[in-house]
Amino acid sequence: MYPQQIIDALRHVRYPGTGKDLIESGMLEDDIRISGLEVSFSLIFEKDNDPFMKSVVKASEVAVQTYVDANVAVHIHTKFRKQNLSPSSDEATISLQAKHIIAVHSGKGGVGKSTVAANLAIALAQAGYRVGLLDADIHGPSMPKMFHTEDCRPVSVEENGRTLIEPIEQYGIKMLSIGFFVDPTSAVVWRGGMASNAIKQLINDAHWGELDYFLIDLPPGTSDIHLTLVATLQLTGAIVVTTPQPVALVDARKGVDMFRNEKINVPVLGIIENMAWFTPAELPENKYYIFGQDGGKRLAEELQVPLLGQVPLVQSIREAGDEGTPIAMQNGHPAAEIFKQIAQQL
Repeated sequence: MYPQQIIDALRHVRYPGTGKDLIESGMLEDDIRISGLEVSFSLIFEKDNDPFMKSVVKASEVAVQTYVDANVAVHIHTKFRKQNLSPSSDEATISLQAKHIIAVHSGKGGVGKSTVAANLAIALAQAGYRVGLLDADIHGPSMPKMFHTEDCRPVSVEENGRTLIEPIEQYGIKMLSIGFFVDPTSAVVWRGGMASNAIKQLINDAHWGELDYFLIDLPPGTSDIHLTLVATLQLTGAIVVTTPQPVALVDARKGVDMFRNEKINVPVLGIIENMAWFTPAELPENKYYIFGQDGGKRLAEELQVPLLGQVPLVQSIREAGDEGTPIAMQNGHPAAEIFKQIAQQL
């Protein structure tokens, strides 16, 4: 190994506050030391309470192991241009000012959980509520694409002596996603602890302001992130998204069971059955039950939770999400009306 390899690896790590890589930002101290399979260097931050410090340090370690040598032991020291006498983020956690905190969950991937979360957020905002949306799907963030904000980079703001992340605002919704801070072409290879810490930062070190609804697009399945959120936030409740397909219903049942577990004890506000039937644009009255009929409805009845709605599988919902303008924005569209009704049910 030689120092230039370390420098090149750190070009793959961006400082979230500016969107520039660490080398371009002048954050690497000229003190790289290499001894066998051990590397040490220092990163320079503006203040000792920088909200991005932990995630940047960890991302730098991963970058060196990814682009230089997977077996290398990385020792990173932190230095500060300014010392800050205000409490650190660990000592002064801002409690989220939201009337209702709702997790949107699915037992498995591919059932349209993020599509539902995005359109539900839009429907609530159109109803006049102040809405925040956290994309907590660390390994598969979708919200930057679905809200046409892929090129946006959150900036930092000062409030009461603390440096906070300013959420991106789009379509009247305040939003943060790990997708704003990582290379969209690279996989996020993080262990559970690092992913959980990143989520904590996006909640506690962000300038969310006062909200009526704070929606969290959870990763599929059950993981450390789910437990972290339960421990960090007082969730109002959870919504479980499923398709009517039996293999999806098995995992949806597990999701409901997870929230009802006595150690978690989060109310399940309802089930949303997505892709309930296929309706072609040229035959709007026809329904084709591609994945089975009423599976989510029957599961809701069996588990005695409300069925918040059934969303059809229509091309326009997919196209709107891919174009970054969720279908719920199209007032009068039949699918938009469905999400409006789900928001009213919620």
